[in-house]
Amino acid sequence: AAAGLSYVGGYVINTYKSYDNFLQDKYALLPAVIILCVAVVMFIIGLIGCCATFRESRVGLGLFLAIILIIFIAEVSAFVLAFVYREKVKTDVQGTMRSVFEKYNGKNPESTVVDYLQEQLHCCGVMNYSDWTTTPWFNSTGNSSVPLSCCRQDVKNCTGRLDQPQEL
Repeated sequence: AAAGLSYVGGYVINTYKSYDNFLQDKYALLPAVIILCVAVVMFIIGLIGCCATFRESRVGLGLFLAIILIIFIAEVSAFVLAFVYREKVKTDVQGTMRSVFEKYNGKNPESTVVDYLQEQLHCCGVMNYSDWTTTPWFNSTGNSSVPLSCCRQDVKNCTGRLDQPQEL
């Protein structure tokens, strides 16, 4: 379990590098760090449990049981907090994404990240393609189109025009 959590934590940190412009909050990596810390603690607890079982120590097994109960209580608390604050996290991420979309000009690093995100997630805009109509980039181009990264990958010769939403 500790090895699995270590892999997940490392994967989250590695994935963060691709989306760090959208997650400008300094606490965005906190879940990954917590996962890695939990992995280390689980490894230590596993060793305590194995040693206590091997030595048939009542005190060691009692300590192992107490630690497992504390972990269970912490997991339930984390689940409740995640459930309570899910809307706040969603709102914060959408706000940050909108600010990055506002900086889009097709050439800067933010533009590269936006294009990458839209291509990888097969999406367009924060909620949908109409989000682009309020951006300075959309108004400056004057051709009523969204970036080509909004185009579906199976469509050839996509122009990104809003009058052809089936291509987006």
